[in-house]
Amino acid sequence: MRPRRATVRDLRRRNRSTLLSTLFFEGPLSRHELGGHTGLSAATVSNVVGELIDDGLVVEAGLVESDGGRPRVLLRVNPSYGHVVGIDVGETGVTMEVFDLAMTRLATVIRPLDGDLPAAAVVGRLIAEGFRELLASADVAEETVIGVGMGVPGTVEQGATARVHAQTIGWDGVALAELVHAEGVRAPFFVENGAKTLGQAEMWFGAGRGTRHAVIALIGSGVGATVITDGTTYRGATSSAGEWGHTTLSFGGRPCRCGALGCLEAYVGAEGILDRYRKARGGRAIPREDEPSQLDFLLESVERSTTAAGVVADTVGYLGAGIANLVNLFNPERIVLGGWAGVALGSRLLPEIRTATAAHALRHAYEQTSIVLCELGQDAVAIGAATLPVEALLNLGSDPRVRPQVPAI
Repeated sequence: MRPRRATVRDLRRRNRSTLLSTLFFEGPLSRHELGGHTGLSAATVSNVVGELIDDGLVVEAGLVESDGGRPRVLLRVNPSYGHVVGIDVGETGVTMEVFDLAMTRLATVIRPLDGDLPAAAVVGRLIAEGFRELLASADVAEETVIGVGMGVPGTVEQGATARVHAQTIGWDGVALAELVHAEGVRAPFFVENGAKTLGQAEMWFGAGRGTRHAVIALIGSGVGATVITDGTTYRGATSSAGEWGHTTLSFGGRPCRCGALGCLEAYVGAEGILDRYRKARGGRAIPREDEPSQLDFLLESVERSTTAAGVVADTVGYLGAGIANLVNLFNPERIVLGGWAGVALGSRLLPEIRTATAAHALRHAYEQTSIVLCELGQDAVAIGAATLPVEALLNLGSDPRVRPQVPAI
């Protein structure tokens, strides 16, 4: 097949994307600085910035002194142009947050989920109700919402309709965004695996910044990862790459929720850790009601209980072996440990986790890798989900809801 020739329209759109992205990540900047950052000519910068200002996407942000001349006007992405919503669809609850285009959080709504296997229709209805509450609490009109990102468990089959495959909770090809739309929500949706939205958040704003090769690990009830290669998320043939939790740690080992035996998730996911702790306690229930508080109880009990200490020591060993597999397979510059359970473990045990990783990893590869805790906390999945419509805006150089008629000449 002969390659498609780029048109002047394509070039203009690319220039809009380049300038808008540079302002988003590095602004505020003057027109002169934009030229230096992007390599575009002064005339191109002037013309395209003028378009972006006319479209309301870019605004002036003050003045900066220049060497011997008139002060230069600083430019930034217009925070008030619109809003984005990020939704973390977890197994025990849904977190929804709304942001302006400076990624300033304006409101948060958290809705718990009852039951071990949340029905997709119930989740869709809950999201629609929470979405309306979220916008009302932030005094934001739905018409200003550029898009809604959702980070979900399992893998996402992208297409005209995004379909979620999460066999651990019984979802098979669920069109979750369509279920929310059926409840009357009109905003456009962007759906992605929660580990990938966590990864994008940490790469854009957190512990992954400045790296080209990284792995961002999510440990919650389940386990996943985002693999970044040369600055790009590795997705695989059908976007299911990164299912780190379902790599085999022990042949014929503990049953995993996916139906296989010996998966890493069965040993270091919060559900697996707590199940091992209950069994070590002779089947006695763990005090406290939910998984996060039960995991905290386990970690707090280490000093006074040899049973708890043994479970935690084993967990550190299993996690170190799993991270060593990432080191040996992908040779990353940095591994970021995130997710609510990852934060709970890493905040107390990061030095021990590093030591366990070193014991299982190839020495030279390990020496090139740093293992750090995520910087964005437990709502990083929602923040990353909110970046999905922002990413669409930056890639297009225009509002993804309406493609502007970019001049052909």
